[in-house]
Amino acid sequence: MDFISGEIIAVDKPLGWTSFDAVKRIRGAIQRKLNIKKFKVGHAGTLDPLATGVLIICTGRATRDIERLQNGTKEYIATIKLGATTPSFDLETEIDQIFPYEHITEDMVYAVLPRFMGQIMQVPPVYSAVKIDGKRAYKYARKGAEVELKAKPLVIEELELLSFSLPELKLRIVCSKGTYIRALTRDIGKELNTGAHLTALCRTRVGDIRLDDCLSIDDAVKEISDCELSFPPDYQLPSSNMEK
Repeated sequence: MDFISGEIIAVDKPLGWTSFDAVKRIRGAIQRKLNIKKFKVGHAGTLDPLATGVLIICTGRATRDIERLQNGTKEYIATIKLGATTPSFDLETEIDQIFPYEHITEDMVYAVLPRFMGQIMQVPPVYSAVKIDGKRAYKYARKGAEVELKAKPLVIEELELLSFSLPELKLRIVCSKGTYIRALTRDIGKELNTGAHLTALCRTRVGDIRLDDCLSIDDAVKEISDCELSFPPDYQLPSSNMEK
């Protein structure tokens, strides 16, 4: 493997890990393999800690491809619970409001979903990394401060109901960069005259990379440890960079 010229490593991000946690683990494995203290590694598209699935990690000169990879179409499988909201619209925060949901039928869900197809405007959730005056929105939200976020355009190409069992829905969503599935959950709940929040989310595709193409973090680390190294012709291997 040529980590300097650049490798693209697709991993299945574990539940509870931040995207940075995954990058840090992969970077550490590469640094040990190359026997260097610092090395450039990045990811193409953040996943929330409570989400799992496809996370693309780029090394070395392949980090130049991050923006292109981030722009790839995303696919998600979302599990949504109706009848309650949380401030973050997922399980990061506790339930804050309860709503009736017994009136909802499967036909109602089928009628509502097309309203979110195509190009739409979406207001990001306050628990998000959107910047307000240089500060992440979630930092304001966690302090209980009220923030107003502007709606942004995005595209939802496919929105499929996979299962319906009140109070739970399971959806398959194919969408553009910048889509917040938690915000989509919030808005679907409103259209159904109830509350809603995510209870599980898996990203199953980014561009042409699918979940089946991904390694577990442990398998990726092992592959890095066991691989045969190669280097670009213009690269000078440092000596004793790991020495203190």
